[in-house]
Amino acid sequence: MKFTKLCVFLALGLMAAVSCKSQYELLLASGDLDAKYDAAMNYFNNKKYQKAAQLFESMAVLTSGTERDDTVQYYWGLSNYRFKDYYTAESNFASFVENFPRSPFAPDAQFYRLDCLYRATYRWELDQLPTRSCMAAINQYLKECEPDDIHIPACQNMLKDLQDRLDRKDFEAGKLYYKMEDYPAARLKLQNVLKTNAENNYREEVLYYTAMSSYHYARLSVEAKQKDRFLTFVDDYLNFIGEYPESSHRTEMDRLYRQVQKILGRGGETADKAE
Repeated sequence: MKFTKLCVFLALGLMAAVSCKSQYELLLASGDLDAKYDAAMNYFNNKKYQKAAQLFESMAVLTSGTERDDTVQYYWGLSNYRFKDYYTAESNFASFVENFPRSPFAPDAQFYRLDCLYRATYRWELDQLPTRSCMAAINQYLKECEPDDIHIPACQNMLKDLQDRLDRKDFEAGKLYYKMEDYPAARLKLQNVLKTNAENNYREEVLYYTAMSSYHYARLSVEAKQKDRFLTFVDDYLNFIGEYPESSHRTEMDRLYRQVQKILGRGGETADKAE
């Protein structure tokens, strides 16, 4: 008896599921614009974004040229965005901005497109071409938007994060030569990092590894060339402590500087004490 009741309940549940699915599929294929629109909005408001996106997409042709056109197109993109299909959403919003530049939804659509591009970028270790493309798009948006645009802080935060990725990738490329103990190449690469971008977020570390590269290069050189190369380290050391006197690397730098001063026959004081 219990088994029979269980089978009945399962059968009823299966029939209900099939009925709901069939009802949605019939609605999806329907030409009843009002019914589809109401259902799509209902799905969206209930966070069933995938179903909402499919319904809005199915309405795109039906609403073309009507007063609902921009609303359907916008919510199609927003549904994909909320569903975390950022690739499709970016395409939706890009098309929307091009076709409805004066829509009240346009500013938000522009921002969501940027956010989709931002989410498609990679970690600093990987290809940074998407990062540069995204930064260009954000800068263009900031150039054209109103001063009181509510999306400005978010855009600035995205730019800050993206710039940090570029800065770290450049710094790590120079640091890699240092780890490989190719000290001349490391120093040259690190110097070029700051020539390219003097405001690199890793400037302190760049200057530190520049000085360490010159020190080890001099240390490992033949005696006849050590003096000139240690003098290069002295210059790098002075540059470093001049900018970062309170650095966590200061103790190590001072110790190496004292050693080099003794080698050069100048005594063992650090630069600040010698003054």
